[in-house]
Amino acid sequence: MKKTIVPENYQSTLGNYETQTAIGFIKRCFEEALTGSLKLKRVSAPLFVSHNSGLNDDLSGVERPVSFDIPALEGERGEVVHSLAKWKRKALYDYDFREGNGLYTDMNAIRRDEVLDNLHSIYVDQWDWERVITEEQRTIDYLKKTVCDLVNAIVETSSRLHTKYPSVDVIIDSKVSFVTSQELEDMYPNLSSKEREDAYVKEHPTTFILQIGGALKSGEPHDMRAPDYDDWSLNGDLLFWHEPLQCAMELSSMGIRVDKEALLSQLEIRGAMSRLEYEFHSMIVDGTLPLTIGGGLGQSRMCMLLLGKAHIGEVQVSLWDKETLDACKGKIPLL
Repeated sequence: MKKTIVPENYQSTLGNYETQTAIGFIKRCFEEALTGSLKLKRVSAPLFVSHNSGLNDDLSGVERPVSFDIPALEGERGEVVHSLAKWKRKALYDYDFREGNGLYTDMNAIRRDEVLDNLHSIYVDQWDWERVITEEQRTIDYLKKTVCDLVNAIVETSSRLHTKYPSVDVIIDSKVSFVTSQELEDMYPNLSSKEREDAYVKEHPTTFILQIGGALKSGEPHDMRAPDYDDWSLNGDLLFWHEPLQCAMELSSMGIRVDKEALLSQLEIRGAMSRLEYEFHSMIVDGTLPLTIGGGLGQSRMCMLLLGKAHIGEVQVSLWDKETLDACKGKIPLL
């Protein structure tokens, strides 16, 4: 099965030059909408963290971070971040953010073990955001409200893009369909998790799949999640139907973060109780770190979605294998 899909008769609406100016426009518009909707302030963020800090995101647990030695730090090793999921929560504490306020940042990462296809690159760029919440806000209803706020920011950005570039006719449905991962498995018991997403999102173009990480009735999770940032009962993925590729596109993974109870439970499930030795994890257990909600939202993915692009390489510069280059030659203009 080919991993690179070239839609029949595909032609990019915008040329390379217009695409570049449109990418800048999308990013400016969305940052304005995002900060207004979620009360966020921009902060600077690290490209790498110490390998023994416990702050790097281990994703599904098998991806290897890019690491390097630092002679000036007497043998200390740095790791290029996979995401800032844990770093952001500690930053809210360090920067003294209060309830109802939060931060966002431009996150750049290298995921060396990523399987390359139309939606995946070894280079990852996303808006990472995090906001301080109260104990009373650790609910599904609050999560859903935040998802709707985020979707409204995306819809506003899409509307402004269409005004500036009328030829771009992508329409984002503002109505969010919420479904749990277990409900999806019940609906489509004979499909894989990815096939379930495609089947459901085709009928519900803006979908948020709730509760990802824990085992379903089948014994398998819908998708893997690290045990030490999202509360698996209060998280999810935001997906949109991508017409050129005829598939569901995940744009954001987000959720209410673990409190002490959820952290201990999820670490035990994953056999990762040793992580409690890290400062970050001990600060959750002793109540030092604030309760938060947060997530990441792909910048290249958003540009790809809103501009109707068929390959992520049309909106970012990365490295591609021969199969991808051969499949796209003369058909999809990779940068």
